Amino acid sequence: MKLAVASGKGGTGKTTIAVNLAKVVKSRLRLLDCDVEAPNDHLFLNGSIQNEEIVNVLIPVVDESLCDACGECSQFCEFNAIVSLKTTPLIFPELCHSCGGCMEVCPHRAITEEPHRIGVIQISEKDNITLTQGRIDIGVAMAPPMIRAVKARMQNGNHCIIDAPPGTSCPVIAAISGVDYVAMVTEPTPFGLHDLKLAIDMAREINIPFGVIINRVGIGDNRVHSLCEQEGIPILMELPDDRRIAEAYSRGDLIVEALPEYRRYFEELWKKVLPYENNKVN
Repeated sequence: MKLAVASGKGGTGKTTIAVNLAKVVKSRLRLLDCDVEAPNDHLFLNGSIQNEEIVNVLIPVVDESLCDACGECSQFCEFNAIVSLKTTPLIFPELCHSCGGCMEVCPHRAITEEPHRIGVIQISEKDNITLTQGRIDIGVAMAPPMIRAVKARMQNGNHCIIDAPPGTSCPVIAAISGVDYVAMVTEPTPFGLHDLKLAIDMAREINIPFGVIINRVGIGDNRVHSLCEQEGIPILMELPDDRRIAEAYSRGDLIVEALPEYRRYFEELWKKVLPYENNKVN
């Protein structure tokens, strides 16, 4: 099962759902923290780090002795990552998408590629959970290459839960692409409703089955419930606005351990999404 836990906005409790759900799964499981700009799953699992890997992307390098400033590379690049103004091209690594196109169109083979560090991946173990966490370097502009590097560590045969970044932009698309199901975490507030609608449109556009988890029920109104009813969207789980949950979170404790009465909520959630493994349910 490849399940992504996502949210249209930050602060809805996405990480809370991901780490507690991972804890109730009894078989081997890989938890991928793809919120690479602010990873925090490790705060709740406290596993021992087994491995650390540097992540690189390839960026172009120009050999000035071969370059005649023809500008073919600059004309090809849609992202302005390589610019030639009748001089040796200038490279802007933060804009490069590592497609290799500039190297291919160069008539003099003056362009090669070299590794450029964008972040680090840490792999830790806690009980049956293998946490793979990406952490992008400060100043790196694009998160999707880092997210794809984290997802490349998925293991066939093991269940996988992806803690996606918040929002509906490119990093989220990179995180949820190819999963069996998306659990969207929201809250019953006007902001939660607005961004949930964006997330729903996103999931429908890329044709991934999804359901909704409503967190902190009781702080707002019932418009999220009404939307799900009108659109035929399953509500997978509802968590009440319980101060004890916030207190456990602030201590770095898992809900299912600090408040055992909530364990069944997450066990039922897993039972609801598991049939979608390999998109068996349409």
